[in-house]
Amino acid sequence: MAHECVKNLERLRVYFYHARPATGTLTNPISKQSTNLALTQVFRDHESLLDTIELRPDYALRLGETVTQEWKLGSKAMKSVLKSPRPLVATDLVPNIAQKGVDLRIGLDIARLALTQSVQAIVAITGDSDLIPAFKFARREGIRVFLCHFDHGIKRDLKAHADRIIDLPLPNAVTSPKKPEPKKS
Repeated sequence: MAHECVKNLERLRVYFYHARPATGTLTNPISKQSTNLALTQVFRDHESLLDTIELRPDYALRLGETVTQEWKLGSKAMKSVLKSPRPLVATDLVPNIAQKGVDLRIGLDIARLALTQSVQAIVAITGDSDLIPAFKFARREGIRVFLCHFDHGIKRDLKAHADRIIDLPLPNAVTSPKKPEPKKS
């Protein structure tokens, strides 16, 4: 709210888009060990976050659906196997869980806010280029679209359909050290 682009605007509310954490039991196909997702720390942490957000004043929680599609090869394992082929082990696999319907809900809310002229500007914190049509629609309706991405890489097309890019460091986050710049000769 203190950023130059929005500091003189009144906030209507914060919309937070997510999905309830996955439930059910998954059995690792290599180790045959079962995991009850509802008993994990990730489940408890996400439920706590969503419960907190839902009760905050001037916040609206918008929930999509969670779909569990068994297991997939984790990114670290994929790199390791590509670098040096080896048999897979149980820890190479991670649950394959996806959110569905979140992008659609974001797009519908952007369109509704634009059509009703409820706001002068929308600040979207995303890197998802699926939102380009919603950004374009809001701008055609006279709404300013500010894109904030907290140092995450975003596609050029998404940047092109925002009025301003707000590039802020992620607050209180532990970031990985940046690679040193090559020396110039």
